[in-house]
Amino acid sequence: MDIDKGKRFLMELENAIGAANREVIHTRIPALTQGRILPFAVSVARLRARYLEAAFKFSEKEHGEALDEGEINDLRRQREMYEEARKAFAELTHAIERGYVDIEGGDV
Repeated sequence: MDIDKGKRFLMELENAIGAANREVIHTRIPALTQGRILPFAVSVARLRARYLEAAFKFSEKEHGEALDEGEINDLRRQREMYEEARKAFAELTHAIERGYVDIEGGDV
């Protein structure tokens, strides 16, 4: 297979995948506004703060004692919640950048 044919194939495939993403995502995600996205961003910020608060408990221990199992479990849970929300927000911004979702006029 020649290189140009391969590149053309990949470009066509990328375009088809983009069209499929737009079609599928449009059926599930309404047109976005800043007012619809900002609460999501604030939620991610709150989860980040809760995770950092749980991590900060390390500094509250006397003489550098380790966190106990319950504190570690809470730290892990806070991290997982934050990371999942952050990844979801990153995927949303990726979908916006790729044109997979519609954007309405700005209402904040």
